[in-house]
Amino acid sequence: MQFDNHLIVLIIIRLKHSHLNRIHAEWPLAKNLGKIYQVWQEIIVEGVSDIMTTQDNLKEAFAGESQANRKYLAFAEKADQEGFRQVAKLFRAAAAAETVHALNHLRVMGGVGKTTDNLKSAIAGETAEFREMYPKFIEAAKKEKASDAAILSFDVANKVEKIHAGLYKQALDNLGKNKEVDYYVCPICGNTVENSAPENCPICNAPGEMFKKVD
Repeated sequence: MQFDNHLIVLIIIRLKHSHLNRIHAEWPLAKNLGKIYQVWQEIIVEGVSDIMTTQDNLKEAFAGESQANRKYLAFAEKADQEGFRQVAKLFRAAAAAETVHALNHLRVMGGVGKTTDNLKSAIAGETAEFREMYPKFIEAAKKEKASDAAILSFDVANKVEKIHAGLYKQALDNLGKNKEVDYYVCPICGNTVENSAPENCPICNAPGEMFKKVD
């Protein structure tokens, strides 16, 4: 876990006497700075939990529940492939429940606004992903000589997030007079297109008949 200097100062200011006593007790016993560093790391993490707000906790809970939903759906698909239909049903049921939890947390923390605000939020999020997040991930993966699969996963997501940002901006610009169109999604890379599926996906080259129409 990494912290900026301002956060560390805030945590140190809020340290309890028990934390300071713990450092004092550990210091003579340490044969090297590694032990002291470990103690400081543990104390800093405790300090973070001390200053976390309910809003922070709601955001963390929302992220956790959202991830659980996607993970359980993937587990369900795998269970189906292996012939464990009842287990697959259980995973899908739990995934549906996690969605309920995630949406509850999102609403309570004020994460759902008017459609205009929601579109602006979506544009900002997608733009940050394709301009900042994924390029950094791709660069880091290449430096680490990560697997081609990892790099490809980042790369196709990066390209599709740019498409999403454009679609959201188009929807915002035409809000109230949006033309009714169908959307098709590539099940391989997530490419999202309007009106009809292409002959082949321009991002991953998947055949157009694989695209799924969104109802």
